[in-house]
Amino acid sequence: MNVGMYDVVAEHEWLLRIVVGLVCGGVVGFEREMVGKTAGWRTNMLVGLGAAAYTVLVEQIVLSPPPGEWARADPTRVIEGVVAGVGFLGAGVILHSHRRVHGVTTAAAMWVAGAIGIAAGLGRYDFAVGTTAITVFVLWVLRLLERRIGVRIEPASDNGHVPPGDRQ
Repeated sequence: MNVGMYDVVAEHEWLLRIVVGLVCGGVVGFEREMVGKTAGWRTNMLVGLGAAAYTVLVEQIVLSPPPGEWARADPTRVIEGVVAGVGFLGAGVILHSHRRVHGVTTAAAMWVAGAIGIAAGLGRYDFAVGTTAITVFVLWVLRLLERRIGVRIEPASDNGHVPPGDRQ
């Protein structure tokens, strides 16, 4: 059965898309949570969910019949808005104290979670899952490599607390 430009299955795919954005954002956030960062699991889940939801909404608006004048707007502007909004959130987790800057990696992880959510919102599950895997590799595996080769790692987290594994 067709409903406008969508069939019934496609009409409900929006839920899958936002759930994939939520889960993939959660995977990125879980890594941040495990190392005691302020913007952890829930924050990144919401970033992924929100980015996916905005992306799905703009697609629904542009493609839903009948296309009016408002539907001729450039849908990439919504993606620009999501990127700017996530950047604003990321700026909120960056802290400068004692001549040190903390939270830049966490802010970058939130920014990537937004991109992952956009990919999920577009139905590009392969891109969303692949980017999630690469992000976790960068955050987790490279941290282990840094410790292994002796790169100095600041033990204090973004919120000033020392994670249990780093206490001396």
